[in-house]
Amino acid sequence: MSTEIPPGGRKPGGAETLQILATEHWSMLATRALTYNEALSRVTIFLAILSGALIALALVAQADHFGAIFIWIAIPMLVLVMFTGLATISRLMALNRDDYRWVIAMNRLRHGYLGLHPELEPFFTASAYDDLPGALQTLGIDDVAAGRRLGSVFHVPQTLPGMLTAIVAAVAGAIGALAALAIAVPAPAIGMAAAAAFVVALVLMGIWGRRSIKSFPPSLQPRFPSPHR
Repeated sequence: MSTEIPPGGRKPGGAETLQILATEHWSMLATRALTYNEALSRVTIFLAILSGALIALALVAQADHFGAIFIWIAIPMLVLVMFTGLATISRLMALNRDDYRWVIAMNRLRHGYLGLHPELEPFFTASAYDDLPGALQTLGIDDVAAGRRLGSVFHVPQTLPGMLTAIVAAVAGAIGALAALAIAVPAPAIGMAAAAAFVVALVLMGIWGRRSIKSFPPSLQPRFPSPHR
């Protein structure tokens, strides 16, 4: 394993180079911490809005006994909650892309460490390669990194965007049920409307999430791909 010589410079090596790489590594760690903090804050804000909306609707339902007033208050309120949820998911996906960028950056720095001291390779658990398998290894997503599709399917609902997708789809299902109730359809049709709205919202958000991670900017194209690639 070797590192490239910078244009017009000398081959990196020695304590000075290690200090520069370590400083950049600590900078990436601090940036990742800020990313996680913002993600958790966004989720907390959305859950607080959802909880407040449900408590308000419970009070209205107690006063109106789920009548017309409740329906016409609940639908716009839940639409607002769904919009907030979609905005939160969008931001979380952007933060995940940012986190992926920092992981790739740290893998490249790790590649530099091993270029200077290849004898340290047995002591590293995280990857020193900047392609997708290397990033997944660093993140500890072993099932996905190994190419096991079933592990990937079960991993998605465990992520923050995946969890919020299910919640927002449930809100869409509630809106569908209330819309069906507003036009006085039979009870089975109300259940079918709720299920249909839930499934449609889940599928659309799944497609949206998949598209958001399919393409990477040129700066994230692998420079040090894994050996088996």
